[in-house]
Amino acid sequence: MSRWTGVTGLAAAVAVMSLGCAQGPSAPTATIEDKTYAVTPASVTVTAGILTGEVTEMKVTERVEAGSDRIVTPAKLSGMLRLKNTSANQTVRLVAGRILYIDAQGRPIKLEESRTEPIVKFSTYNNERLDPGQDTKQSVDLDFPAEALKATKLKEIRLELAYIPSPYQEQTVNFIVSIGEGQ
Repeated sequence: MSRWTGVTGLAAAVAVMSLGCAQGPSAPTATIEDKTYAVTPASVTVTAGILTGEVTEMKVTERVEAGSDRIVTPAKLSGMLRLKNTSANQTVRLVAGRILYIDAQGRPIKLEESRTEPIVKFSTYNNERLDPGQDTKQSVDLDFPAEALKATKLKEIRLELAYIPSPYQEQTVNFIVSIGEGQ
C-alpha cells in the first residue's frame, strides 16, 4: 500500500509541475515604429570663417508605439557634417559645434527639460586638428525639440562652430652628417 501511495504522490507531483509550468497565452507586445520627418532641404552648404563644408542627409526621427502613437524615443536630428579648412596658412583645432533651432520669429526653440543641449563633439583622427586643405566628416545625432515638429514652427537651423586657428608653417632644416666605417 505504501508503494501505491508513493507512486500516486509522484504522479500528482508530475501533474502539478507540468500544469504549473505550462505557459498561458502571452500578452501582445506593442510594435515600435520609426516616424521620420523630412528636413527640406536635406543638404546645405555651410561657411564659417576659414571652414567650408556641408550638412547632408538631414532628417528627424522619433520612435512611436504603433496604434497609440505614444512616443517611445523623443525626436532626434541626424545627418552628416563635413568641414574643410580652406586656409592656405592656418591650422584649425575644432572645439565644438552647437545647434540652435530657430522659429519663424527668429527666436530659439527650447528643448524639453529632460533633453540635452544639441552639442556636436568633434572626433577627428588627428586630435580635432585640420591643417590647410584637410577635411573631416562627423555624424550628427542630436536631440530635437518636439515643439519644432509642428507645421511652420521651425524656420531654420543654426550651427555655431567654435575653433581655434593657429599659424601653420612648414620649414626645412638641413644638417651635415657623415657615415663612419662599419664595425
